[in-house]
Amino acid sequence: MSGDGPAGDDREDAAPRPPLTAIPPHFRALADYERQAPAHLAGEVWRHIESGAGPERSLAANRAQFDRYRLVPRMLSDLRGGSTAVTLFGQRHAAPILLAPVAYHRLAHPQGEIATMNAATALDTTMVVSTLSSFTLEDIAATARAAAAELGRAACPPLWFQLYFQPDRAHTLELVRRAEAAGYGLLMVTVDASVKHSTFTLPPGVEAANLRAMPRIAHQADPIGGNILFGTALMDAAPTWDDIDWLRSQTRLPLVLKGLLSAEDARRALDHGIDGIVVSNHGGRVLDGLVDPLDALPAMADAVGDRMPLLLDSGVRQGTDILKALALGAKAVLVGRPQLHALAVAGLPGVAHMLHILRAELELAMAQTGRPSPRAVDRTILSA
Repeated sequence: MSGDGPAGDDREDAAPRPPLTAIPPHFRALADYERQAPAHLAGEVWRHIESGAGPERSLAANRAQFDRYRLVPRMLSDLRGGSTAVTLFGQRHAAPILLAPVAYHRLAHPQGEIATMNAATALDTTMVVSTLSSFTLEDIAATARAAAAELGRAACPPLWFQLYFQPDRAHTLELVRRAEAAGYGLLMVTVDASVKHSTFTLPPGVEAANLRAMPRIAHQADPIGGNILFGTALMDAAPTWDDIDWLRSQTRLPLVLKGLLSAEDARRALDHGIDGIVVSNHGGRVLDGLVDPLDALPAMADAVGDRMPLLLDSGVRQGTDILKALALGAKAVLVGRPQLHALAVAGLPGVAHMLHILRAELELAMAQTGRPSPRAVDRTILSA
């Protein structure tokens, strides 16, 4: 099959290959898509997708964090009636697997978020739609409903929208109202990426479709000796707990904060009426040397108890990673970069296959550890 060979050849200056028209039979893990993806992406796009902050220690640690734990198998368990289904914020999910908010899917495929949402709907998986999506949040929601109808389902998976605060609260509120009107049932507010370093320039034809006509802050540090971040418009616009309180007063939708890593912040989120937290270091992209999300998770879970669910993001690549996160206190995980790997390699079928792989691996891991449901997973299955 054309294009299904190794992706590690010297293709720095080669034109990206088109998406595959069929899934190669030897693709059996998310790592297969990751190895193949560079052949289907422009070099600068691949580097942007894969890059982390600084020397990229956090980027590497996000993968290594799962390897520090071993699973303890439990045999002869009664697994009849087993299911991966979970309920989050009153909404049913087929498995504790969600697609994390990832910007600009059109970097990976011309159909971008439309293809990803079609795949997610087919696999009964919630896709968290990014503020920085390359199709509008309305078009993506309509895609989910149309796909569900075509599949003969009464409804699509729960629709969730990821929100970045805008410099003007009026524009933030405009995004909230649009999400509400389009049928999104939850707002996931990213709080750890208001200030980050990036030199990537979007190629022609890719834009933040939801932010058309909204002003953006173009940050440029003053000459040496002047302001760098503090005292600039970018830093002054970064959200605070006061902004969270304002947002809480503006919507009845569940609010989830994405990007917390401390137990103290988790307790404070409860005090501010937040409904859930995504434990995340933004995939190692905002600051190097941050605590690993999996290491932060137990203390945060102990801090909030059963008063709010915690989700985990950053580094998930295998079904066993999901099981380990559940054991340490997460109710579900979000998968980021693998979306773009699979989308670039094989479009909609690639994303669907990637999700199927994760679900199959999770079910096998649950069976081998004697756990018939996510609710039955606890820390006793782990040996550090």
